[in-house]
Amino acid sequence: MTFYERALELVSKMTIEEKMSQMRYDAPAIERLGIPAYNWWNECLHGVARQGSATVFPQAIGMAASFNTELMNRVATAISDEARAKYNEFKKFGSTEQYQGLTYWSPNINIFRDPRWGRGHETYGEDPLLTGKMGVAFIKGLQGEGKYRKLDATIKHYAVHSGPEYERHGFDAVVSQKDLYETYLSAFKYCIDNAHPSAVMGAYNRVNGEACCASKTLLGDILYGEFGFDGYVVSDCGAIHDINAHHKITNSDAESSALAVNNGCQLNCGDAYLALYEAYEMDLISEETITKAVTKLFEARFRLGMFDTDCEYDNIPYDVVECDEHKELNLKMTEESIVLLKNNGILPLDRSKYKTIAVIGPNSDRFSTLIGNYNGNPSKYTTPLRGIQEEFDGKVLYAGGCHPTDIGSTMWSGNPFREGVINASKADLVIMCMGLNPGIEGEEGDAYNGDVAGDKKDIELPASQRKLFDDIIKLGKPTIFVNISGSCVSLCEQDEKCDAVIQCFYPGAMGGKALANVLFGKTSPSGRLPVTFYRSTDDIPPFRDYSMENRTYKFFKGEPLYKFGYGLTYGDITENWVNENEVVITNNGGMDTSYSVLKFKYEPHPELLDFKKIFIKVGESVTVKF
Repeated sequence: MTFYERALELVSKMTIEEKMSQMRYDAPAIERLGIPAYNWWNECLHGVARQGSATVFPQAIGMAASFNTELMNRVATAISDEARAKYNEFKKFGSTEQYQGLTYWSPNINIFRDPRWGRGHETYGEDPLLTGKMGVAFIKGLQGEGKYRKLDATIKHYAVHSGPEYERHGFDAVVSQKDLYETYLSAFKYCIDNAHPSAVMGAYNRVNGEACCASKTLLGDILYGEFGFDGYVVSDCGAIHDINAHHKITNSDAESSALAVNNGCQLNCGDAYLALYEAYEMDLISEETITKAVTKLFEARFRLGMFDTDCEYDNIPYDVVECDEHKELNLKMTEESIVLLKNNGILPLDRSKYKTIAVIGPNSDRFSTLIGNYNGNPSKYTTPLRGIQEEFDGKVLYAGGCHPTDIGSTMWSGNPFREGVINASKADLVIMCMGLNPGIEGEEGDAYNGDVAGDKKDIELPASQRKLFDDIIKLGKPTIFVNISGSCVSLCEQDEKCDAVIQCFYPGAMGGKALANVLFGKTSPSGRLPVTFYRSTDDIPPFRDYSMENRTYKFFKGEPLYKFGYGLTYGDITENWVNENEVVITNNGGMDTSYSVLKFKYEPHPELLDFKKIFIKVGESVTVKF
């Protein structure tokens, strides 16, 4: 029997109440049928999340900066190994609880259209093709290619979803058909066509007046119709209740639930589907529709091997979690996620020139800037400070220098600015580690800036860090600026006044070691920006405007500080395009390096058409064909 036939047979034995109970993310056991309780909610954005120890890779935006789909696939394979290993142990308890299952609500393939969106660092950036290709590599690594699915990947948040966070439960994203298909739906279609993800998560907001999790247009007409999606849809958490409570489209959870299920949302994260029986009694939904929905869900569970004893992934051992191989892979991905934005020749550092290095700034030794959000907990990690201390034989001075956001001081903290200046003044070289953290940019409820619920008001460095920067730069020391953030920060002054500028997206557990390897020339940087780095908040349109006019590298009319796709290496690289599909890459000197080759078209606007990552030695030429 096929997985579908087995699901159909099992569901036929259920009562209507039992069927409805299985449409909630925290599905209860049906003991008379031998069905254990199952919680569908799991996360693995950049490593198995919220399940204790795990290999924590760079945040999604950082992995996108690698422009390396092969490496991304290897990362996702490692993540799925760890997820299966954990599940194999958890299921021995007789059932699995939240964050212990096989259905993962990753990746986030929304388009990072505005740098103020707090959740942008969960995405693969602003370009639909880059997002789609990285998404496909990630999905394939999670789901595997065996008889059974290794994990279920869920692409989210469908669709047209990128802030504002504080309005997301009632916001209506109004978009043209051109922007809808060309930008906001493009990566979803690409992933469905090329990787066949098991699930899609609906977004909180409305699109052109329809609630995403109950939209006939988005779900029925486009997702299941035009895109030919054959998996299941899960709501974002609480999104069904939002339909009546905040969107005011319906009058009750019963009406919202019926609208959602009738249009193709089979699974509810939240408790709105507790009202499904009420909707059934009101003749708002049929048992046939319920049966079809539940059959989809059980087909997925059968495909994951949950009810079988011959699943090829059942013997993945627990000792793969944070194993040495995964740590090495993590270091490789982290190195490739680092983007060198400016270098006047100071990098890689000549160790013989410096006896004392000062590492200054609030992101120098901060754990949260390594792990981002939706994260696991690495049992071992290296901050920038620790990485530099381990790599440099001379003296390393350190001062946090300021609070990440607060310019004031208290009787308990003293004046940290002065300590920063003192330490910098005693050094031959200053490495400033500044930027943002997941408490400054994040999901609604995650970040300190409650009035904008995790979004950023602007793209400036926080005032406290700008003051510290000014105090340090006046010393006239050779200075390297390391910006650690999940999004664009205006670095105009740093680009002008520092000898080198490096962008580290939240780099994961190996962040400090990878940064030190780049600084001291053990490896050449090869990351490229997956987002535009604008000069000023004034450069970008109003946040609530979902038109792509004057947004991202494709449609921006100004001159950015650093363009999408920009990134330097330690090699002396030239590109000689033989024709539109063939280019000869030559490394004329400096250092062996990885290098991302980007193919663009420029009319009617710039657009990334393809990319390939290569490794090229000094003196070597490599022909790349697209």
